[in-house]
This record gives sequence, structure tokens and C-alpha cells, in this order.
Amino acid sequence: MPVPKYHIVTSYKRIDGGGMPGKYPARAVRVHSEGAIDTAANRVDGAVVRKMLTAGMLKLTGASNERDAWSQFISPNDVVGIKVNCSGAPEINSNPELVAGIIDNLIAVGVPADHIYIYDRFQNQMRIVNFPPHVAKGVNVWAAESSRGSILGYDPNTYVEVDFFGEEDTRSNLIKLVSEKFTKVINVPTMKEHRAAGVTGCLKNIAYGDFSNVARSHHREHSNTYSFIGTLASVEPLRSRTVLNIMDGLRSVWQGGPFLQSPRFLFFPKILMFGTDPVALDHLLINLIEKKRKQEGAPSIFDRSEAHVRFGPELDPNFNSFIREPAHVDYASHLGLGVYDMARIKESEINL
Repeated sequence: MPVPKYHIVTSYKRIDGGGMPGKYPARAVRVHSEGAIDTAANRVDGAVVRKMLTAGMLKLTGASNERDAWSQFISPNDVVGIKVNCSGAPEINSNPELVAGIIDNLIAVGVPADHIYIYDRFQNQMRIVNFPPHVAKGVNVWAAESSRGSILGYDPNTYVEVDFFGEEDTRSNLIKLVSEKFTKVINVPTMKEHRAAGVTGCLKNIAYGDFSNVARSHHREHSNTYSFIGTLASVEPLRSRTVLNIMDGLRSVWQGGPFLQSPRFLFFPKILMFGTDPVALDHLLINLIEKKRKQEGAPSIFDRSEAHVRFGPELDPNFNSFIREPAHVDYASHLGLGVYDMARIKESEINL
């Protein structure tokens, strides 16, 4: 599909050197632990996850201790938004054990609990995950939409205007807290296949998860995720304020995402990935999903054959409702959001 004409409206300017691709472009740290999750019980071990979190942050930053590692991104004066992914709950979402570990490190750096916000778009999905019992008291849990379609949680003055298919509402607005309150954003996506975007990782979580009215980018088998995801992620101040990505790959979905349409499609990589470059991390996510689909005998997410398009639940891995657009990750690299070239990406692997 041709790239639509986008009109970005924002009063915020790029912070020199801030945000994506951040302090460590083309860098990724992968931390794996077999003990991170009991697959039989499908239960996360919070203590193991915290060890993974420590190992990943020290390796990424080169710091000798956790406080110094986190202080590279966060100061005590910051108001921090933790962008989780609750789409797919309760089967697959940003795990509360990981989010709790992040929050404890922010508090250790000196950020007051009431200056920390766990946030996403939809309140009903966040209620399913139920973060409050797992995290420090005083932390805010906030959703942009208490009911679907509510616009009060969005900034009327920061938006992307684009007409995809002649839809009536052609505007997608940024979450108000991102523009008006947060000074830093930590992106905590899950690692999943996505039936329209190909994968849903760092870029899609920070883009579609921070703007209103984004589902309009799909129509029948066609999707504008190829260019829309990167365009949204590039909007200021979201781009400059997103300083760190910690991708939750304890669980993953290889078909029919972002929701778990069948238990068959759930698998357990048992990894966390760390970096400031969302493009590099998402390219590694593509590789993970492609490897799993090959093992399962499923077509590549880059397959564009209409013979593999069939509307309805994606319970047969040979068929999908959309022509997937995993090349949105490469497109984002051309917007300056990160490095896509695998020859330039340096990945460090840790096994605990």
C-alpha cells in the first residue's frame, strides 16, 4: 500500500539526544532464565525476574550497581510513566512481577511513589492484570479510557491527522499524561506476533498504546501499520521522553496475536530484553517469532500472499485476516528511531 500523507501537530520540540534511539543505539541485552516461569503452572517467579532485571540493566549500562544503572535514565525529580501492554490479558501481558521490580528501582533512585504511573489505554484490560497488589503503595495506575472511545484522557493539541480509508474521524491524539505530566517514559512491551503489524513489541506498544483512534488503520485485509506505527512513535514529546525499553518475553504468542486465540499458540521464551533502541529490539523480536513459526510449520510473517488471507479467528496458522506488516520496524529506522541492520546490532546474551 502507498504511504498515506501524515500531518503531525505538536508544540513540543525534539530534545537533543533524548529518547529513541537513546543512549545505546543498536544495542540489545537478552537475559534468559529457565526458572523465570513455571510453565506447568504458568506462574512467574518474581525473585528470578528481579535477578534478570538486575543483570540486564548492569550489562546494558556498564554500571557496577543498580542505582548507577537506573540513574543513567532517571533522576529523583522525574515523573515516570511505565507504559505496559495489557492487550491480551490475562493470558499474556506485561507481568506485574517485572513492573514491580522496575518500580522498586525507581524508588531506590529517589523517585517518589506518587510520581510513578503505570499506564495503558484501556481500563478494563488494566483491571484484569490488577497491578496494585504487586507494586509499592502510592504508585498510580491509570488508563486513558475508562470506557471505550472516551477522549478525555488525550491531548487535543497533540495529534496525527491522516485519512486511511475515508473514515469520518481522521485524528489520533496523544495520551495527555505523556505530554503534560511525564518527564520520562519506560516502555514495557510484551513479545508477540500480531495479526496486522506482524509483531507487537517496543514500537507498537509505544505508538498504538499512546494514541487514540488507531484501529482505523485496518480495513479488511489491508493495514497501514507499516507506516503508522513509526509515525506515531516519532511524535514529540513521546519520542524524546521514552528513554528505556524492557521487553517482557517470559511468555509469547506466535499466531493470532495480540490475544491468545488458542493455548496452542502460547510459548515460553523466558527472556527479558533491554535497550534504548526500539528498532533493534523489535528486529530481534521478529527473528524470534520467525524462528518459532518455522518450527511450527507456519508461513513467515512477511508472507503477502492473498491465498493465505481468510477472515475470522486465526486458529489455522496457515491463514490470517490481514496481510501482516512486520516491515514497520524497518520503516521506523528510516524515521531515525533506531537501527534495523542486523550487521550493526550488537546483542549481548546472559543465561542465569
